[in-house]
Amino acid sequence: MPEPLPEPKGLPEPLPEPAVADLRLETVLGALSDPLRLLIVRKLLLESEEFDHTCGWFGLDRPKSSLTHHFRALREAGITRQRQYGLERRSHVRVADLNARFPGLLNLVAAWTPPEAD
Repeated sequence: MPEPLPEPKGLPEPLPEPAVADLRLETVLGALSDPLRLLIVRKLLLESEEFDHTCGWFGLDRPKSSLTHHFRALREAGITRQRQYGLERRSHVRVADLNARFPGLLNLVAAWTPPEAD
């Protein structure tokens, strides 16, 4: 798994998220049980071009309301951190926090191979 990009200076405050001590394995695994959310996290881990990304960067052909739901589920589970930049939200994986609580979990996500599309 590649190293996460360093946090740039002057970022907006993150949206509400659980503290590291409050991250629960069953909540994280529940959020990752959805194949689309698993794909989002894997793409962030392996293909990030910047520190954080808008939902449009993922190239997902889903309604905006559906994507909003999935990104909120990831944030509320403590997997991603989101920040508001004007009208858009950008996300990145909380790598250090998740590695501290659940060593090896993100390596499994990164090693996961998505099924071929039919």
